[in-house]
Amino acid sequence: MSRPHHIILAVLICALLAAGFSAPAAAADRVKSISITYVKAPLNVPSIVEKRMGLFEKEFGPDGIRVNQPEISAGSKQTEAIAAGALDICNAIGGTSVILAAAAGVDIKIIGIYSRAPKAFTIITKSAAIRTVADLKGKKIGGPKGTILHQLLLTALSRNRMKPDDIQYLSMDIPKATAALINGSIDAALCAGPDLLRAQAAGARILTTGEGLIEATIVIAARGEFLRQQPELVRRFLRIHRESIALMKSQPAKAQQMTAEETGLPIEAVRQMVAWYDFDPQIRASDIRELKSTQDFLSANGMLEKTVAIEGLIARVE
Repeated sequence: MSRPHHIILAVLICALLAAGFSAPAAAADRVKSISITYVKAPLNVPSIVEKRMGLFEKEFGPDGIRVNQPEISAGSKQTEAIAAGALDICNAIGGTSVILAAAAGVDIKIIGIYSRAPKAFTIITKSAAIRTVADLKGKKIGGPKGTILHQLLLTALSRNRMKPDDIQYLSMDIPKATAALINGSIDAALCAGPDLLRAQAAGARILTTGEGLIEATIVIAARGEFLRQQPELVRRFLRIHRESIALMKSQPAKAQQMTAEETGLPIEAVRQMVAWYDFDPQIRASDIRELKSTQDFLSANGMLEKTVAIEGLIARVE
């Protein structure tokens, strides 16, 4: 091709780009799938509405994007999947898990708040000898370590001038802790969601909830690389999430029925428990303060060697 032809071609390309046209993305660069966790417990009504109504599939399907919704409830497992590049969005993960992961070098960003529900997180017991938190001294307590529930326990102990060493803490997930309490293997358990009702049916009672102790902030987080490369997909995800919240408010009976069917809870229990939750995804100044408090808790209790800048962990994408 002669030099004048080269010049004419370059001018045409520049004109097309200036007019808003671009060459088609290479096939390898096109997003073929998006992976969003599905966490329904303790009572994640927006996620249940999204899954049961196929809201993400309706949003992304027409673009040829397959939606994967792996059920990964443990925060540590979610952040491991983020680190491995196998997960794009954690749709409900404890702030504790995100902070721990970020401090360990995982590229993860908080893009919204999933819920605030201090009343939904509890310490329960069956022992007649345990009437207050102070009575937990020397007792065996089971629950998931490094979580909101663990934070609740240690905060409750601190308020009663007790230290972690004043109890016997056994790390286990909520179902195992509930079972251990019911069969008498432990004296108290950290509990939330359907397991709380199961324990109460077996004779357990609530020693304390998180009210006045913690905010129980659950967040929405994204893989950093995915957020940087696909900000518009993240914005679309958040828009659909907001739509699901609007739907559960405009059609509460429908949303609650879906939740009862998905969790196996009686509809009466769903109606009672849903009132405990604030699902507003907007990141408030109070949420940032709570996340900082959570980091202080992790550091003070030897679970965090390196701290992170909480403001730097937050990405406002809307």
